[in-house]
Amino acid sequence: MTEFDGLPTLRSPVAIAAFEGWNDAADASTSAIEHLEQLWDAREVTTIDPEEFYDFQVNRPQITLVDGDTRRIEWPGTTILSASPQGAKHDVVLIRGTEPSMRWRTFCESVLEVCHSLGVKRIVLLGALLADVPYNRPLPISGSVSRSADNESEDQLSITPTRYEGPTGIVGVLHDAARRAELDAMSFWVHVPHYANNPPCPKATLALLHRIEEVLDLPVPVADLAEESAAWEERVKTAASQDAELAEYLRELEERAGDAGTQPPTGEEIASAFEKYLRRRGGPTH
Repeated sequence: MTEFDGLPTLRSPVAIAAFEGWNDAADASTSAIEHLEQLWDAREVTTIDPEEFYDFQVNRPQITLVDGDTRRIEWPGTTILSASPQGAKHDVVLIRGTEPSMRWRTFCESVLEVCHSLGVKRIVLLGALLADVPYNRPLPISGSVSRSADNESEDQLSITPTRYEGPTGIVGVLHDAARRAELDAMSFWVHVPHYANNPPCPKATLALLHRIEEVLDLPVPVADLAEESAAWEERVKTAASQDAELAEYLRELEERAGDAGTQPPTGEEIASAFEKYLRRRGGPTH
């Protein structure tokens, strides 16, 4: 990790993190961080040296042109920034990077070392996953909260507690590392419609930003995201109108979502509906 002398003094900072890759369907979570960077005029504090954590044949460096002339190499990695939102009770530390290829535990230690040096006591991790959900309803948010006496519960944050068991990404690993380091940790995962997963997905990004508003108790202006979200819905609607099988599948999803007050479908029910869709499309079901 690079040296991080001369760190700023922050007011009870809250960290918010997202990572490109497996954890970032339709780029929804990293787009949320980028929105906050621009909104709050965030400034870089330090970076995590990528040399130890990335396979550069998998995550290749990029060549960019500066002033249309000078060539510059940009390496994959993790950038840590700070911001002081107007009217906020807390300063904010924004963590944006690419999911590392290796040495995840050491990587988490490096990130948490910076957080500790900045005085962070709470970290919010953002993720996005592909799911069988209707595009024209509020996109579900699932997640988890490491509880302490003063922490919000899942119910208070309007998230569905996750009961997932299986492979995880750096978001899950960093959440666990933060909990073990006795930081208040919470994770928000927005469910992105799998049939409309090409980035960007402004509706999913918007859903995550609303959760950030709740955590920080601070309005987060969304600029053009609301209009972009409506336009995204219209594009999906148009695509469905031109594909009878997709339209039927979406109707099934909407029926299963049910009217207000009905129970959401179980994972088995959604999986069954998805298998029917795949059979109609002629694709594999397992």
